[in-house]
Amino acid sequence: MTDRWQYLILLILCLLITAPLEFFGSGVYRRGRRTVWAILPVAVVFLVWDSIAIATGMWTYNPEYVTGIVVPPNIPIEEVLFFVVIPLCGLLTYNAVSAILDRSTRR
Repeated sequence: MTDRWQYLILLILCLLITAPLEFFGSGVYRRGRRTVWAILPVAVVFLVWDSIAIATGMWTYNPEYVTGIVVPPNIPIEEVLFFVVIPLCGLLTYNAVSAILDRSTRR
């Protein structure tokens, strides 16, 4: 039963681990519009790519490791969240590292 939640749990853990990074620099969540514009175009491209690969049978997901919730056109919800969560975690990390390096060079 818990195997079906592994992908989703991993995404949640990624968010939890990187959440404290919001307090470094100008923040990512505090700049919502900018964050959406950084993530959305890339997410759309990869979701289209995934939907084509799934429709042609080139790409599949093991049903043992996903919840079974799918969004049109037949993409597991975990995959949609992947294209939002992982770039968001990357932005949080980049923002925090940039802020720390900027502070260290000002000394």
